[in-house]
Amino acid sequence: MNTTTTTTSIIQTLIQSHTSKSHTHKHTLHFTNPNIIQIKHRRTHHHNVLVRNAIDGDVDTAVVEKEKDTAEKVKRRRFEVLDGYPTPFGASVRDDGVNFAIFSRNAASASLCLISPDDLPQKRVTEEISLDQLTNKTGDVWHVFLKGDFTDMLYGYKLSGEFCPEEGHYYDSSQILLDPYAKAVVSRGEFGVLGPDDDCWSQMACRIPSIDEFDWEGDLPLSFAQRDLVIYEMHVRGFTRHESSKTESRGTYLGVVDKLDHLKELGVNCIELMPCHEFNELEYFSYNPVLGDYRLNYWGYSTINYFSPMLRYASAGARNCGLDAINEFKQLVKEAHKRGIEVLMDVVFNHTAEGNENGPILSFRGVDNSVFYMLAPKGEFYNYSGCGNTFNCNHPVVRQFIVDSLRYWVTEMHVDGFRFDLASIMTRGSSAWDAVNVYGNQLEDDLLTTGSPLNSPPLIDMISNDPILRGVKLIAEAWDCGGLYLVGAFPHWGVWSEWNGKYRDTVRQFIKGTDGFSGAFAECLCGSPNLYQEGGRKPWNSINFICAHDGFTLADLVTYNDKHNIANGEDNKDGDSHNNSWNCGQEGEFASISVKRLRKRQMRNFFLCLMVSQGVPMIHMGDEYAHTKGGNNNTYCHDNHMNYFQWDKKEESSSDFFRFCRLITNFRHECEALGLNDFPTAERLQWHGYVPETPDWSETSRFVAFTLTDLIKGELYIAFNTSHLPVTITLPERPGYRWEPLVDTSKPAPFDFLSHDVPNREIAIKQYAHFLDANLYPMLSYSSIILLLTPDVSA
Repeated sequence: MNTTTTTTSIIQTLIQSHTSKSHTHKHTLHFTNPNIIQIKHRRTHHHNVLVRNAIDGDVDTAVVEKEKDTAEKVKRRRFEVLDGYPTPFGASVRDDGVNFAIFSRNAASASLCLISPDDLPQKRVTEEISLDQLTNKTGDVWHVFLKGDFTDMLYGYKLSGEFCPEEGHYYDSSQILLDPYAKAVVSRGEFGVLGPDDDCWSQMACRIPSIDEFDWEGDLPLSFAQRDLVIYEMHVRGFTRHESSKTESRGTYLGVVDKLDHLKELGVNCIELMPCHEFNELEYFSYNPVLGDYRLNYWGYSTINYFSPMLRYASAGARNCGLDAINEFKQLVKEAHKRGIEVLMDVVFNHTAEGNENGPILSFRGVDNSVFYMLAPKGEFYNYSGCGNTFNCNHPVVRQFIVDSLRYWVTEMHVDGFRFDLASIMTRGSSAWDAVNVYGNQLEDDLLTTGSPLNSPPLIDMISNDPILRGVKLIAEAWDCGGLYLVGAFPHWGVWSEWNGKYRDTVRQFIKGTDGFSGAFAECLCGSPNLYQEGGRKPWNSINFICAHDGFTLADLVTYNDKHNIANGEDNKDGDSHNNSWNCGQEGEFASISVKRLRKRQMRNFFLCLMVSQGVPMIHMGDEYAHTKGGNNNTYCHDNHMNYFQWDKKEESSSDFFRFCRLITNFRHECEALGLNDFPTAERLQWHGYVPETPDWSETSRFVAFTLTDLIKGELYIAFNTSHLPVTITLPERPGYRWEPLVDTSKPAPFDFLSHDVPNREIAIKQYAHFLDANLYPMLSYSSIILLLTPDVSA
């Protein structure tokens, strides 16, 4: 007779004898020898927690089996197993132990899987604790409390139930699932490196928390007024991965820390980090025959877990079960705050990495697919995200989960706010809505269905009025792939701002000389009151941008008429074909000297416009030195020079475009009037045309000028000539004063910005004198200017 079988039978009998009564003593399972269970008693309710060892693979019986091969024997831990508590969700340290709690409304059974780092690559459970329906479940929450030694131990769950996609269920007890509330997800430690057996989806597990204090050194929120922000959109890996960064930890959170002073010099006081939640960069892993390398999910808009920082952005990788990576992210935030720079996170609550019905079962799908995803009546996935699934944001459980995640990043990680990717999805009705369920019958004129836009979305309401989240920056990308375009109309409760896509489109059209946009361009300069004033919002609710990660860089915007995405391996079919770009006369980087000069002028025009507009300017990483992606406007899959900040190129342009950007940005900070708390009125701002107080808003107008009263700088005159023809303009008369040139984008560096350190500055100013003495100024085609009103000492 097999010894293991005999031992198993004895143990099963022993456990059953202790669990046959509904009210008896609570048993606690202690591990000392792999073959022996010691049962100790505590007076409480009936408890039926079963523990098994799965060292030799999956085991169907819920018992501890004898090792078949003593060479593989693992030193066992002693765990005291108690009922646990249904809150808080996730794993939490309390009472000298760890409480585990996970929501699953439709699971039939659940077990907690404890996994050692050695077992993780083999997708092997070290110890498994089955949970009892009666004592380890409260409502829809499964829970258990363990006391013991959790050193170098990870965890996950196995949930069983119905596998019926038609009814929205994907339960598979063979899958080790991630806890949606896990604070760190551990798997591979190095970015872009395949797992064992070249696996793109290595087994992942969750960090078990411990009491570890991070030294914040008294860090507190900077709480800048939003109108004072200059935002910088950054990719953590791309910022320092290029060898020219010369940082010790290239492509990591600590690498960013090493280069924060660059942002300070540029005048940036807020960074917006592209997705730093845990994602799998190997999700799209495939050979790219065009470049001879491999396509990756470089951008990271495909979240696996919303509490864990991306571990492979840390120099420590998965070391110390993810704790070191958490601390590296905190270090980045702390060091940014020391330099007066706030940190925003780009968060992706519109979909997850689990994709459609053909995607992997990682976490949410295996925990409760019908709750976490927006489903059609026959289980199909709605795809408002364009990525295979849609997060069921306004479901009560899901919206609480999202709020919990946001709170965690504010309170524990000290971030200052969030930008919400495809935020329109967060305003759509959940698939929980059904009038029959809610009211018992259909309602007349009730047009709400799954995915319907809601006037008062519960999730947005919760976030907007949350006592912790209401005080942080909240920015919506107010559109989605289902056509719900809400720019200017996003439900805001007075606290939400928006990526202003209309600003981008209008400014691109006007600056490149398209007729019919002068009036719309003037609205953009004023903070888009046509979009935000009626709803009670302010100019700073508009996040103004010319370029972002998705689309052309600033340099490519003036270099290419068409996208050039061949390198993506999709026959140039991906990416947006409508970019409102202009190559200035010749396509591509190889162009005549005159075309290249015009391109530099246009880049200065765009950047000047961004910095003199009311609202909050956002700079895309690399635009400050004219980074090019070769005309590729969809570089989501490239972990190479296309997406890397090239520090050597930045140094080359320091005396040219970077200098201009730095000076204009800091000029904005110096001017009180360029960051108003409300929309400008005639008391501060007057519009002009070629002659004062005669603006031209006709369809053919390509000239916009205005004067703006600044309490610090005095009066400013700002003008844009986007015609192909030069023009001499008449300036407003100001007796006892004269206009002095500060910026002229038609001039070569350093005379494009006449800072006080420009060599021969007085001579340069005198060259304008014969025009300015007559209150005139000559503007070249495609140029913009800033003049300052100064006392006329010769009067």
